[in-house]
Amino acid sequence: MKVVFLKDVKGQGKKGEVKEVAEGYAINFLIAKGLASPATQGTVKQIDNQKKAEQRKKDQEKVDAEVLGAKLAELTVQIKAKAGEGGRLFGAITNKQIAEALEKQSIKIDKRKLLLEDPIRTLGVTKVPVKLHSEVTSSLNVQVIEDK
Repeated sequence: MKVVFLKDVKGQGKKGEVKEVAEGYAINFLIAKGLASPATQGTVKQIDNQKKAEQRKKDQEKVDAEVLGAKLAELTVQIKAKAGEGGRLFGAITNKQIAEALEKQSIKIDKRKLLLEDPIRTLGVTKVPVKLHSEVTSSLNVQVIEDK
């Protein structure tokens, strides 16, 4: 009997797959527990439409990330901090402070997407990599200026 899996079933198939299984197994276990449904033309078409919609959504997210990446590459964020001799900061500039400065410029980015290895501890401009999507990485200029 052909069934369409509605959920992942270990050892049998993944969600959205159409597979041939034993009729008793399909009726008594998979369909009874809501893990699968009989593979009719309507259900197969519905699963295909769902897959296409998910793919369109993923493609749109990637395009949005590329647009935001281009915008961030041109942007320089200024952050004021107290500094001592030689341009060394009292404290450090962290991902959180950079994300807050971006939010003030109406760009909302999660601080975990800023790939800053070590906090910024000196005055000047630093390039900070930003991972916007699994396939899209951009960089952002962060300028630390002395607060007097």
